[in-house]
Amino acid sequence: MVVAAFAVACFTLLAPWQLGKNSDTERRNDLIRTATSIETEPLAEVAPSSTFDPSSEWRSVQLTGRYLVEDQALVRLRNVDERPAVEVLTPFAVSGSDRVILVDRGYIRPQEGAVPDIPAPPTGEQTITARIRAAESVSTDRGARQDNGTLTVSTINPGLVSAVTSTPMDDFYLQLSPDQPGSLGEISLPQLDTGPYLSYGLQWLAFGVMAPLGVGYFLFSEIRARRRAAAAASASAAGEQSGQDTPRSPKPTAPEPDSRAHRRQQMRDELRAAAGTTVVHQVGRIGHGPQADDESRDVRDKLTRRYGD
Repeated sequence: MVVAAFAVACFTLLAPWQLGKNSDTERRNDLIRTATSIETEPLAEVAPSSTFDPSSEWRSVQLTGRYLVEDQALVRLRNVDERPAVEVLTPFAVSGSDRVILVDRGYIRPQEGAVPDIPAPPTGEQTITARIRAAESVSTDRGARQDNGTLTVSTINPGLVSAVTSTPMDDFYLQLSPDQPGSLGEISLPQLDTGPYLSYGLQWLAFGVMAPLGVGYFLFSEIRARRRAAAAASASAAGEQSGQDTPRSPKPTAPEPDSRAHRRQQMRDELRAAAGTTVVHQVGRIGHGPQADDESRDVRDKLTRRYGD
């Protein structure tokens, strides 16, 4: 169940998440390439209304108006060139209309434990060049707050600044170009690379395929091992049953040793046989009777010494 849930998450959540980021990055790179190849045009021609048009993002526009320093805000906890930074947002009132557009003037380096000194923008009517940017999302737990009399926000969102300052603003903001009136530290264009998102997405797809295949392989190996063990146990049980049914041949018994009486009788028979043979042999010799008796006694004595009484 865990592997199945993981595979489903890979195909429906994790892989689409990374592939979606890859698609967003590719779309952003295409917009940047197109925008940088087009000359700067008046704001009224590129963005005639306050509603944001995604196809116009990163376009370079020119507008005339004045900075509203009293509604300025700072964006804390930013990172520029791998170093902490504070970005400065100053609304810009467009001349000849009632439109107010939030302008990101650039960044300054923060000072530990205090709000850094912010260079004021030039007063009066100014003509600036900037790039159109989409508003960032607003975090529900990190809104706007006052820090020693300075408005700070967590993201660049014109709606958030507008709600705090009670000044209506367009849906998008402008990233001020370098060497413009009121510009601060330059925020460069993003690098035109897609990043690792495509490879990450393909990896999640591969994980979603490999996880069920791995479980299937281990299940197959386990089932095969259990079947082999069961077959071996069955064969062993059948062999034991066959051994019990087959009658066993009796073991040959060793012959019982001869009794003492039997050994004595055997020695007597040998003595008699020897004596009889000698007597018969000697009797056959004429004139040798006493010598036969002596020889018979000698044989009997030898047998007695050899076998005992």
